[in-house]
Amino acid sequence: MAGAPGPRVGRGAGSLTAVPARPRSARRQFCVAVLSLEVFVVLFAALVVFGLRLVDPVTVGVGAGALGLSLALAAGLQGRPGGLVVGSVLQVPLPVAGLLLALPMLVVVGLLFVALWVLGVRLGGRIDAERAVRAAAG
Repeated sequence: MAGAPGPRVGRGAGSLTAVPARPRSARRQFCVAVLSLEVFVVLFAALVVFGLRLVDPVTVGVGAGALGLSLALAAGLQGRPGGLVVGSVLQVPLPVAGLLLALPMLVVVGLLFVALWVLGVRLGGRIDAERAVRAAAG
């Protein structure tokens, strides 16, 4: 409804109070972003492999689908125990596939994502540690 009033924010009975949200983990955000973008890279790499007819189309579909689904599930696992390990293990297949299929640019892109993953884990952890120190200080 166009004229319906929105929620009341302020003091007093029946009002909503704004509670500051707990900051999300920077490491988790970086890792989810890398894994999510990697899903798109797998999709486009599958299209290239399919177009070049390097492998049987069913094999391309099953392999790319399995890897893409695994990456998407790993993105959802970030922040849970073992999520970082699963994401780290899933950094291996893309450059290896580039080596096996003799696609040097896929190897380069895969290694760039490995570097982004390592950077996200290290810098995200550093940012989270600095946030914790800042929160403890006041």
